[in-house]
Amino acid sequence: MSFTILSKRLAMKQYLSLLCILVAATLPACKSSLSEPPEAAQPILQGRQLQFPAGHPQLQLLKLTAAVAAQSMDMHLTAKLVWNESRTQRIFPAFSGRVERIDADLGQGVGAGATLALLASPDFGQAQADAARALADQIQSAKQMLRQRELFAAGVIAQRDFEQAEGDAARMDAELARAQGRVRLYAGAPGGSVNQQISLRAGMAGVVVERNINPGQELRTDQSGPPLFVITDPASLWVQIDAREDEVAALRPGVSFALELPAWPGRRFEGRISALADAIDPVSRTIKLRGVIANPERLLKSEMLATAHVMRKLGAGVMVPAASVILTGEKQWVYVSPKPGLFEAREVKLSVQGEREAVVSEGLALGEQVVSENGLLLARRFMLAQSEAKVANASAAESKGR
Repeated sequence: MSFTILSKRLAMKQYLSLLCILVAATLPACKSSLSEPPEAAQPILQGRQLQFPAGHPQLQLLKLTAAVAAQSMDMHLTAKLVWNESRTQRIFPAFSGRVERIDADLGQGVGAGATLALLASPDFGQAQADAARALADQIQSAKQMLRQRELFAAGVIAQRDFEQAEGDAARMDAELARAQGRVRLYAGAPGGSVNQQISLRAGMAGVVVERNINPGQELRTDQSGPPLFVITDPASLWVQIDAREDEVAALRPGVSFALELPAWPGRRFEGRISALADAIDPVSRTIKLRGVIANPERLLKSEMLATAHVMRKLGAGVMVPAASVILTGEKQWVYVSPKPGLFEAREVKLSVQGEREAVVSEGLALGEQVVSENGLLLARRFMLAQSEAKVANASAAESKGR
């Protein structure tokens, strides 16, 4: 290889190395100029108003809503469906015993007096024996009373003995009525023989919605636990509603409400408030209400969660979204937009504070535009602008003093 060729190759390598160094040095600057857009102009504080420049990206985040006349408000109350207790029966064992047979199951319709289960109960047998013994004593007492009356009429016995016999007969009659009444209460008839079998019967027509009994199970009356059967009429349900203290004024028995459930989106079920508690729950700080709702199609089920809608009539004032109101200390504020891009903070007073709407009684006029979304972002912008203005004023004062 000649000396000339070697020199040319060394010169080419030096040129390429220098070119790489220049590209590496200029690449970060080019990358930075491509990735970082020019900074947007900042909002300007003008007295108590904040002016955003046209096209500022944060303007798209500040949604505006016009204040409307306050006529009525839809109150959203948490609710839960439960069985209508006026149409529900819970059956417990009246005597201890063993379950011999079960005649009813979940979802089964039963009539009043239908047998749900059959128990073998020595205690019930004892009650039957007491009734039979009371009947025998009453018969014997009646015969003895008849003889005493004849003897008293003949003058054989004294009046005192006759009155004693009358008292004994009355006591026997009362004991028979008590013993037979106990058997009749649980068996449906006074009964004449001792068989120790008792039927658990439905006291009303309805549907078996709960069963906590199994064949061969031993039952005791002194044991606490769930009822053996629960029978109800599911065509009517109760609605347990929770309301805040400031909502009670619009709630009273007879007021109608609409029920919305996640299980049936788009549908509303109508009901009425039937009772209102006289005390506030100390834990949740809510007042308990009870409503009644018809369920002819049996679409609603007990323990379903729901939202109750009650229309509340309002007085004077304007209504805005509840998210528009910002609490600072003890004062309430809204941000008003007199014209596009211009915002001002305004103190207001509320007459009604709902979950979704609020009624402003002072500080806001009908039709004014308020910020209903991202109000906290605007509040931060106000604070930054005020801080920058204070710094600028301090710097100007210092320069003037020099």
